[in-house]
Amino acid sequence: MKNNEFCNIELFSSHLFWDLNKSNLDFEKSKAQIIFQVVEYGMMSDWLLVQKIYPKEEIKEVVLNLRTLDKVTLSYLSHFFQIDKTQFRCYTSSQSARSFWNS
Repeated sequence: MKNNEFCNIELFSSHLFWDLNKSNLDFEKSKAQIIFQVVEYGMMSDWLLVQKIYPKEEIKEVVLNLRTLDKVTLSYLSHFFQIDKTQFRCYTSSQSARSFWNS
């Protein structure tokens, strides 16, 4: 973790963690969940806050291993980290998954 002064769940948008008991959230143990919620559903202010809490390499490691990301988020993260989309787990998973409607 980069900076403990920003490790306050109340600083994030209220809609991100509505389903959790915020007082029990551990920023180290719940790192993947926090980063996923922010990249998928957060505002730019949430994204900037995550970057203050976690080092860029930790964020990169988490997002590379996420099972799902929407196409816009994947494109943004690919550009942000200067990594080809094919390096993301969600990209290879979505390519091999059969769609219900496109049989």
